[in-house]
Amino acid sequence: MSNRKSVTQASAGHGYKQKSRYPLTAAMTEGKPATQHVDRASSEKPTGIPRTSTDDASSQGHPKKATGDALGPNGSNKMDLVSNTNAKLANPLGDLTDEEVMENAAAFAAANHLPVEAFGKGALVAKRPNGFEQMSILTENDKAKLRREITHPYSQTKTLYNLVIACSVAAAVQGMDESVISGAQLFYPQQFGIGATNPDPKYANNHEWIEGLINGAPYLCCAVLGCWLTAPLNNWFGRRGTIFLTAFFSFITCIWSACMNTWWLLFLSRFFLGLGIGPKSATVPVFAAECTPAKIRGSLVMQWQVWTAFGIMLGYVADLIFYHVPDKHNITGLNWRLMLGSAGFPALIVMAQVFFLPESPRWLMSKGKHEKAYNAMLRLRGDELLAARDLYYIFVLLEEEAAIVRGRNLFSELFSVGRNRRAMIGSTIVMFGQQFCGVNAIVYYTASIFTSAGFSEISALLASFGFGLINALFAIPGMLTIDKFGRRPLLLVTFPIMSLLLLFTGFCFWIPDREARVGCVALGIYLYCMAYSPGEGPVPFTYSAEVYPLYIREVGMSLATATTWLFNFVVSLTFPRLLTAFTPQGAFGWYAAWCALLFVLILFFLPESKGYTLEELDQVFSVPTGVHAKYQLWNIKWHFNHYILRSKEPFKRLYQFDDDDEPSNVRHEKHDGQV
Repeated sequence: MSNRKSVTQASAGHGYKQKSRYPLTAAMTEGKPATQHVDRASSEKPTGIPRTSTDDASSQGHPKKATGDALGPNGSNKMDLVSNTNAKLANPLGDLTDEEVMENAAAFAAANHLPVEAFGKGALVAKRPNGFEQMSILTENDKAKLRREITHPYSQTKTLYNLVIACSVAAAVQGMDESVISGAQLFYPQQFGIGATNPDPKYANNHEWIEGLINGAPYLCCAVLGCWLTAPLNNWFGRRGTIFLTAFFSFITCIWSACMNTWWLLFLSRFFLGLGIGPKSATVPVFAAECTPAKIRGSLVMQWQVWTAFGIMLGYVADLIFYHVPDKHNITGLNWRLMLGSAGFPALIVMAQVFFLPESPRWLMSKGKHEKAYNAMLRLRGDELLAARDLYYIFVLLEEEAAIVRGRNLFSELFSVGRNRRAMIGSTIVMFGQQFCGVNAIVYYTASIFTSAGFSEISALLASFGFGLINALFAIPGMLTIDKFGRRPLLLVTFPIMSLLLLFTGFCFWIPDREARVGCVALGIYLYCMAYSPGEGPVPFTYSAEVYPLYIREVGMSLATATTWLFNFVVSLTFPRLLTAFTPQGAFGWYAAWCALLFVLILFFLPESKGYTLEELDQVFSVPTGVHAKYQLWNIKWHFNHYILRSKEPFKRLYQFDDDDEPSNVRHEKHDGQV
């Protein structure tokens, strides 16, 4: 966050002046987010660590104290992130006294026709979320609701769960779009004359590239066009409208693909399928992240991956159902046409569901629609106090971020601002890793891989269904553990396992006995899927949706999804040729090597995001990359010395917090008895 000078302004409707970091301005009363001038020199290179306020300390009856080496130069309370390894996380409302917070919130509520008392209480809870038990202004009923939020985190409203279900069905559409091509490619190359048996050398010698181009066409569109439409579509139509439009494109293009009679028309129809895949993949996780509470955000947002895996399985089911469908007298290739067309019908369900959901409160607030935002948040939280708390916190951050955005080139600031750049590096690593861990090479070419191992076509489709079923089932443990153990641990545990299992699978192709080879290849692929599904499967979209600051989140998510779809296209295009040139042994070994390299990249360059609010991550990503990497090296050394050499050297945390100003992940861990 940028440094700001306190300003003095008459508080609306109160007749006295107060110092406020988030002043009420005329823009607020007009229903627009308030902004104020920001010194460009200080905001272009933000440290991300707010000042520690003595006002806040006095309001709580004791002084705040920066811990250890969190002190900045000359003893200031601003941390020097270049020379320290600890990042002190502070609440953005911490510079104000309790009275100022409540006065500002009450004035904001009155100006926008919202419940004044609820916003006064909610703002105070937002300032000190871990101190509500000591707040005399709260009734016992208020405190009971706040306690229940901690002790029963999954006790949420029907509206929130309906939203999660809608996002899940949208993910299933995505999965079917990806996997139905696996069965269809057993048939359409021969019908279109692009198989290896074609006497024309230009097709016989290039059939792998043509098949790869057709299979990868949607992801090429996602990378070069679809994902970059995310920001304007979200700006014009909101989250709900964007999801509706992309579901419509998915339905139309799936039916279009089923009607094509030449390979280049099939390529064209599948290319435009990317308009349904790209913006949807960037919008749905953000929509879910913006509407869910922080403590369960990871497990709810990762429903995207769980249901994508379920959709992949449904795609294989469709391949099996339509495999034996015979041609009609005027329709050739009816079976593969039904496979491709079937993926469009779940999109109709999504189009119907979005009409019954509230719009993202964050998006509504960014458009100055405060009353609608409150009503949406009230539907999601089910309680005035909780809705007011979360909505006012959103307003505080939007006000600051609106000033940051003014006159900025958001895309360039993904690279020029350190906090954004580190988030971009992290999301790029996990998105790239999702493709070059090799999973989609298996998803798109499962039937071809199994037939090359010795399966019959129908047996290969049955084995593909087994892969899809395991992928869906083993995504569930990831949903249950992503908020328990964190994003980094899941990746650091599963990537070495995936690397070894890919090597095992590749080596199995050397087994001379057909039955033994078939069984071992299937075993290797299934075990690999068990490792992928709870780790690199759910983490990338969850991680990318939560690590960017709000003002640049749409651009950042567009880049993240463009990255994954670009390399998805690369994998789709090259894998048929890779199988021929490298043999299956070399192809699987190639991706095993990438899994090993990705383990190293994740270890040194991927900060944890578990349990932080979307706003606290500003401070986490303010730690320089070099400091983070150096700490990880020290961490390896410490664990070796501690557990092998039995050293008594004390353990040092990367982030250090005041006891009275802990971020939500530390509060949750203490509550769970983990710290």
